Amino acid sequence: MNLPKSIINAAAALGLFAVIGMGLVALVHHGTEDRIESNEQAVLRHTLESLVPADWFDNDILADTITVSDLTLGTDKPVTVYRARKNGKPVAAVLSPIAPDGYNGTIKLLVAVRTDGSLRGVRVISHRETPGLGDPIDTDKSDWIFGFDGRSLDNPPESRWKVKRDGGDFDQFTGATITPRAVVKAVYKTLTFFNRNRDRLFDQESGSSVGPNP
Repeated sequence: MNLPKSIINAAAALGLFAVIGMGLVALVHHGTEDRIESNEQAVLRHTLESLVPADWFDNDILADTITVSDLTLGTDKPVTVYRARKNGKPVAAVLSPIAPDGYNGTIKLLVAVRTDGSLRGVRVISHRETPGLGDPIDTDKSDWIFGFDGRSLDNPPESRWKVKRDGGDFDQFTGATITPRAVVKAVYKTLTFFNRNRDRLFDQESGSSVGPNP
């Protein structure tokens, strides 16, 4: 059956518009992809520098990284470690562990540890905890997360690395214990991992991967 020329022309025009549209979408995606990545890097750098001030180190903390694999860090996937150095000497490491047992799922953290094993600070970078109950782990909702500053494996002793309801030193939230309990446990495990692997974390070549300590 021969189709009228007008229908053929219309179909061709629609096809052309579809091709042009897909091309424009791909072009916009390509252009915004780089911008999104750049923005994410800027946010990450800002968060890292809120944990380890920029004048504490002179290396590129976003480039001087390794990945580590150890279930102590809450996941079987590689975890990034950002390393801060001053005049070539280690200053601090910022690890990105997971608290796997939050109330609504995993809680992703950044945990900054000085070379002496004390905490410089902790930040939550993503979570799905219930608004109004579990979200005081966010710095814009509460100062609870700052309670880790200066802590170490000995401060408090191991038996006190719990929320107060469990006999520990850390506050829980009104109506919510699971979220802070998960974060406290994850931070303590990160400190134990750092204590066992301190030298390896700083000695490994940037870009390399480190497995569990035998």
